[in-house]
Amino acid sequence: HQYTDYRELIDKERPEILSIATQPEQRAEITIYAAEHGVKAIYAEKAMSASLGEAYAMVEALERHGVLFNLGTNRRWSIAYDQMKALVDSGELGALKNVIIYNNGTLFNTGSHYIDLVMRLNSDHPALWAQGNLRANADIFDGDILREDPVGEGLIYFANGVTGYLLVTPRSGDIEVICENGSLTAYNDGLEWHLRRRTPIDPQGRTGFVTAPFTEPPVASSTLRLIEDLVHGLDTGEATRGGPRISLASTELIFALIESHRQGGARVALPVQERTLRMQRNRGPNKPKYSV
Repeated sequence: HQYTDYRELIDKERPEILSIATQPEQRAEITIYAAEHGVKAIYAEKAMSASLGEAYAMVEALERHGVLFNLGTNRRWSIAYDQMKALVDSGELGALKNVIIYNNGTLFNTGSHYIDLVMRLNSDHPALWAQGNLRANADIFDGDILREDPVGEGLIYFANGVTGYLLVTPRSGDIEVICENGSLTAYNDGLEWHLRRRTPIDPQGRTGFVTAPFTEPPVASSTLRLIEDLVHGLDTGEATRGGPRISLASTELIFALIESHRQGGARVALPVQERTLRMQRNRGPNKPKYSV
């Protein structure tokens, strides 16, 4: 069956798992309705919402009704980045110091993926502050309305001393973790890998990062693993890898970078106090597709 009204779909079909694949502007309204009308698990596309206030309202509804929730920041469920995280967590390279994203892109559509990946690789330690810069004209803001999804860059400082860098460069899909005694870089979103370990490099005992062997990860669908995570949660009652609070944290960082830009590049402490800014683009919905 096909519907043009999400309320009718939820009320008639009574889905246990719902995929919300709208743009951010519609996401909060549908998520809250679903949570209040019997849906048990939600797979929502990213970014979580069009405003930070809406994200907080979503978390309240999801937690009040005990609804499982995963955001479509798929790299959190990627086997490849699980392997990158496992190496960091093993301590073989020493303590994690930096996570670098080499092409952050637009904040809501692309940056949502990479901000969440920085959090994941840093074991979801809380962020203390963020600084951001938007590559956009001033007219992108209309009071508290954000008229487009802006290209953004910046840095995030976490409570455990790790710094995340979100760069806008031509190096599409390159991710790097730098530890005290080595680094691991994924090129082209994991198609190629480069591991370097700290090694003596001369008779005087100086050390440097030297290329070392690395077993490339297998290929698997991160979307499938995200959905399996929801199913596992329904079957066992266990929390999912994502969840409302982690999704909120990554969304809050998007708005922290935007707010920093609005304040001339100042550091913005987390949690963000300004929650009224909302992305609202001047575009209509896509027409529904019907089979004859």
